[in-house]
Amino acid sequence: MASPIGAVRRREEWPLPEAATRVLLATAEENVLPAVAAVARSVGLSVFSAPGLLDLSDERDGVGVELFFDRLSRALTGAEAEAVRVATDPAEEYTALATALLTAPTLAQELARRAVTAEVGVLAEAELWSAYQPVVALADRAVVAHEALLRGDSDGRTVDGGDLFFVADSAGWLPRLDRVGRECAIAGAAGWLGGADLFVNTQPTSVLHPDADLASTVEALEAAGLQPRQLVLEVGERAAVADRGHLLAVLESYRARGWRVALDEVAAGWSSRSLLDVVRPDVVKLGRALVSALPDDGARAVVRTVAGHAHRLGAVVVAEGVETEQVAEEVAALGADLAQGWLFGRPAAPVSPAPTP
Repeated sequence: MASPIGAVRRREEWPLPEAATRVLLATAEENVLPAVAAVARSVGLSVFSAPGLLDLSDERDGVGVELFFDRLSRALTGAEAEAVRVATDPAEEYTALATALLTAPTLAQELARRAVTAEVGVLAEAELWSAYQPVVALADRAVVAHEALLRGDSDGRTVDGGDLFFVADSAGWLPRLDRVGRECAIAGAAGWLGGADLFVNTQPTSVLHPDADLASTVEALEAAGLQPRQLVLEVGERAAVADRGHLLAVLESYRARGWRVALDEVAAGWSSRSLLDVVRPDVVKLGRALVSALPDDGARAVVRTVAGHAHRLGAVVVAEGVETEQVAEEVAALGADLAQGWLFGRPAAPVSPAPTP
């Protein structure tokens, strides 16, 4: 029998803000600054203003700054907070000060990092690891791949990847968590994956400089003894629509390294078909919502259409969310090649392969 093996666990140090006695805020939306200045004065901060800039100082060893951020989170809209850059305790020298502002987080990110608008502690204290869900061939039910799903153990409970990525996105740490997620998935698959493929969710918007941002993923594959072609990076349909130019450049970087691309959450409509033609994925994954709508005639027509179009492009079709034999048989009849879902196994810590008799 297969036996459990320990998931590879990883704890990251996230740069949580410390107490500050000086805060610089800059924005091109000058109508936001009067409200910010009013909050600063209400908590006793000294305020110096210039066009597009506020310079705040606290004579109470940071107590006033903490109160300022707390009140500010309720005084501004999300859009207003996104429009302001904030630097705490910046250097006095002009060039360093200007650089600090240019690279500073948005006010929304700063508030999130201070745990005012998001549960940053969930991420900051979590041990990160990957659970794996099998992907099977519908023809013979052989396991041909596993999808890695990021998890975090925090304060005695397991947090799923959606919550982790929400917090990371709120705090401006999405590129880093996206990279860590790839590395955890690969490291956790070492020693048991064999020749199966490894599906990993990714955010192309997190890759700004492919040579630098993807280097650790290349190293992780080599350390795990996996072939580049075994790595299948999943891109969500909604994320893919956001910036096609950037998406295609990043996907080209993936393919140049020998990795394959899956388009996730594919549903219906001309947008999906257009996206398939543009991305030309190696794998097309039918979303759970679409699969769960079966045996509705409309859902059947969509699955058949998407599967046929994907096959014409040379892609393999995976049906997600398959929970019963009836659905497995139906998606197979409609053109799906592979499937994953509770019928075949739930996400779980990795297991070692069964010994050969």
